[in-house]
Amino acid sequence: MTAVNLRKRATSAAAWALPYWTRGQAGRETPPELFRVLYFGWLAAFTLKVLGASWDVSWHFKWLRDDLAPPHLLNSVGTVVVVALTIIHVYTGYGVDRTAQRLIQWGTGTFLIAVPLDLINHRVNGLDITSWSPSHMLLYIGTFFMICGVIRGWFTGAPPGRTRTLVLGGLFVFMFENVWFPAQHQEYGVFGIRAWDAGKPEAEPILLQFAADQMGRPIDREMVVNFSLPVPDQVYPLYGVMAAMIVLVFARAMIGKRFAATAVAGVYVAYRTLIWPLLAVADFPRSAVPIFLIAGALAIDLAFLVRHPVVRALAGSVVATLVVDQVLRLQNAWVASPPLISPVTMAIGGAGLAALWLAGEWFLTRYRLRAPEEEAAAVAGIPGRRS
Repeated sequence: MTAVNLRKRATSAAAWALPYWTRGQAGRETPPELFRVLYFGWLAAFTLKVLGASWDVSWHFKWLRDDLAPPHLLNSVGTVVVVALTIIHVYTGYGVDRTAQRLIQWGTGTFLIAVPLDLINHRVNGLDITSWSPSHMLLYIGTFFMICGVIRGWFTGAPPGRTRTLVLGGLFVFMFENVWFPAQHQEYGVFGIRAWDAGKPEAEPILLQFAADQMGRPIDREMVVNFSLPVPDQVYPLYGVMAAMIVLVFARAMIGKRFAATAVAGVYVAYRTLIWPLLAVADFPRSAVPIFLIAGALAIDLAFLVRHPVVRALAGSVVATLVVDQVLRLQNAWVASPPLISPVTMAIGGAGLAALWLAGEWFLTRYRLRAPEEEAAAVAGIPGRRS
């Protein structure tokens, strides 16, 4: 495409957009074309951020940290788009109600505050490779509220139809990726230890030396284990049962389609499966892929066949916990997964999921966030209409 054509397209886009650049309150009537442009912009922004984040976590298991590393730059492009869209929503009031606007505004603000805090943290504390550090968690929390606002904006403003369902499903995939992101540390760590035991460490010598110096010990297996799996083994399955599954509960209720939760988890696992060989070919570290999450998602979809919300939450929590536990054990034996733990830990996770699910059923009803067919079923006390 020539420079002349680019200028013409830029001029045409500006001419189309400028009339909408007026100050307004959240909830103002939004032209359908503008609504689609805004939310497809969010899909593009989240896609860039996910691609950058996926590369970034692998990068940090190979190279010493660099603020201007390519995955950081790719992620930054997505952040620029996010900031631009946030400004548009806040200034014009188009495409969002007040709640969605505030969620996007506060989520983006938290993320932007977390970025310099994370840079300072690295300057003061060194490598800080763990995904579970406070500054990293602020990044996930900011992104979480940001995506919550986008999901609400689309859920309340998009017209019924296939596009509404597909975009809502896509947004929940991004939500699921963001929530699950810190657990990838353990998934990469398992392969990092395997590579060390095989005599072919994936991390560069400069990274291993830096981590060893930070721990005050020589480069040995214990150092590699602490570097690769810095949190208790119980964190991974507990997080899988509680955090991952409750996101899928909301996805199923708000999308309102059969096997919606399975589709969201399946798309995420398919993405992780696709980038796995691409990273390996580029000589970046590989990771375990959380295939077991699909089984848990299927259990949640089946639980929605139960019409009573309390029974659904309690029975679904038991079944989802058992399924996640057993399939995770199978994955550990046949393929790879982070270390397993005792049934007591899984029972605690199941109880936590039950509490979250019960609260979620109340929240979804209280704030009218169920899909139309799910809401009708809740009011009428009959099974939801299948489509």
